[in-house]
Amino acid sequence: MQPYNYIILQAPYTIALMIPFTQKTKALTIIGNKIFDKEALSNIIRMWQFFEKKVVFTNGCFDILHRGHIDYLAKASDLGNELIIAVNSDASVKRLEKGASRPLQDETTRAMVLASLHFVSAVVIFDEETPFELISFLKPDILVKGADYDANETRPQSKKYIVGSDVVKANGGEVKTIEFLEGFSTTAIEHKIKNG
Repeated sequence: MQPYNYIILQAPYTIALMIPFTQKTKALTIIGNKIFDKEALSNIIRMWQFFEKKVVFTNGCFDILHRGHIDYLAKASDLGNELIIAVNSDASVKRLEKGASRPLQDETTRAMVLASLHFVSAVVIFDEETPFELISFLKPDILVKGADYDANETRPQSKKYIVGSDVVKANGGEVKTIEFLEGFSTTAIEHKIKNG
């Protein structure tokens, strides 16, 4: 007899149901199903929020995923129920002037790597220089950035200002920062690869 795998369906305030199924979903399908355009993701977020799940949003280039990124993203995930990562498109990374060689990996690859992390609920690629429009459209409950930013800074011209923080706060959400793990950066890894 073939062993069953199970899906657990659980609605609020109900007993979980275990429904047997015999076909395992392919890993690449699971990863691909976590990458959304903003319109589809907005619908998913509304569903999560309807069920009172806290949606956490962060963004970045995530060119070479390293231990510092994993530490940061895992801690961001722990702040709520569903973690969304907005990834800068290739064109957006170029406009940020991170160096002529950046991005080292294309936007699809970077999105797939992030979507493969079990604690990441959704990944979306954005093309603007900042995620302001995306944050305004998605309306997450919690906005997270690294501690080189200041959650209380209100002046957009300040380098410590968190883009979209005014929108999240106006919607009753929270803005938080997370300390980076020292000694890890994409620039340092790139330098080590090139120069040994």
